[in-house]
Amino acid sequence: MSEFYDNLIKNNKKWVESKLDLDPQFFEKLAKGQKPPLLWIGCADSRVPANEIIGAQPGEVFVHRNIANMVIHSDMNMLSVLDYAVNALKVKHVIVCGHYGCGGINAAMGNQSIGLIDNWIRHIKDVYRVHKKELDSIEDETERFNRFVEVNVTEQVFDLAKTSIVQGAWNNGQELSIHGWVYGVDSGIIKDLGVNVKNDGDLDEVYQLNF
Repeated sequence: MSEFYDNLIKNNKKWVESKLDLDPQFFEKLAKGQKPPLLWIGCADSRVPANEIIGAQPGEVFVHRNIANMVIHSDMNMLSVLDYAVNALKVKHVIVCGHYGCGGINAAMGNQSIGLIDNWIRHIKDVYRVHKKELDSIEDETERFNRFVEVNVTEQVFDLAKTSIVQGAWNNGQELSIHGWVYGVDSGIIKDLGVNVKNDGDLDEVYQLNF
């Protein structure tokens, strides 16, 4: 075994000790169940750990992560997480958090074939197509890249609102808000994009479901 691998187990034991030092019943309480107020849909990037960057403790954030924090309506993994979070855990907030410097977004700006992931990147390219006029008008490449990250997060927020899961919760009078954030890997600071969807009134009529 490598030293890196061996340290994972050692670090786990140290973490357990540190938690028990603060609260001897910490894990006993966790084992009784979870009631997180938040579902986090983020990028799988190793530099963006959901709990850590918002100072949340175990049990406070239900997490789903994938390449470029995408909400794809045929993705049963994402839909299953969303359904459980909304209908079983009754979360009150869903945050879509992208990050500047995202490799998936960068790949969608180019045409290089990478492999199987090309099929996933295609969905990100669809976002570029929708916002092509605005993005193409930005001459500075870094600024265009950053703006693409932001509009992608915004699109995923609205794609969440279009799901029958979210609209069904709203129809039942459930308190549920969807927010869009972008994390700065080089600063550690979160930017709230000001996107906050609380009901289907913010959607085009064609997406509003009748129950």
